[in-house]
Amino acid sequence: MKLSCTNTMVPGKNLTEQAENLKRWGYEGIAVFMDYHSWNTEKKKELLLLQKRTGVIPCEFVFSDQLYGHLMDPDPHLRSACKKMYQEAAAVCAELGAVTELEYEYGPQSPLPLFHPYAKMHPVQEEAFLEMYQELLEPLADSAGAMLLEGINRYESPFLNTLEDCKAIIDRLNDSRAGILADFFHMSMEERNMADSIRKTGSAIRHVHLGDNNRLLPGYGSIDWNACMQALKDIKYEGFLNLECCVCGDPAVTLPETSRYLRTIMD
Repeated sequence: MKLSCTNTMVPGKNLTEQAENLKRWGYEGIAVFMDYHSWNTEKKKELLLLQKRTGVIPCEFVFSDQLYGHLMDPDPHLRSACKKMYQEAAAVCAELGAVTELEYEYGPQSPLPLFHPYAKMHPVQEEAFLEMYQELLEPLADSAGAMLLEGINRYESPFLNTLEDCKAIIDRLNDSRAGILADFFHMSMEERNMADSIRKTGSAIRHVHLGDNNRLLPGYGSIDWNACMQALKDIKYEGFLNLECCVCGDPAVTLPETSRYLRTIMD
């Protein structure tokens, strides 16, 4: 397993400086969350040369924008614009050999699902989601990139909240460019036993987001990190463990500390 960190958590005036900081602090990779409207040729060139210049691997790439999370929106214009943005991210990942992600929806649910967890899609909704997912995979043809399904907690997405539900979709899709992104923060709310869920999901897990149950750095909350790391070892997971959470104080102090903490558990 290898450690990475989301660029928005790292100080630096550009991706190169952020990657150099991460390398000093014990990280092999960087996940890049890029503002969609500021993306340009210069930034793309920096990203594509980042590993060569710094030795740090861009393992994940995502566009950030208000369009994000509307792939299944009832508004066809919003849905189409959102899909285009995800496809552009997938095209970048095809060049990098990196992963990007999707969800059924992403955003506060209204009304809140206070008493009805684990809602299931209607067959028509599931077929529509599968069709959309397949379209998003097209830019990844003949590449090492992947578009991964992330389980999101019930307060931010109406469906696909658990690893089990996500795996059912991935099994139906049966495409090597697809897989599961396991996010520990969301799992801490939705999984009965996180370690057991990891073992049951197995090799479908292609990327991991780390954040404690309170969305702070690992070790700042109540997740049993030893048990979860052992479960990842049990399924022979060899991908990236990417921090996607709050930095907690000075990143020049807490990010190196977190790297050492996680490596102690990993080893």
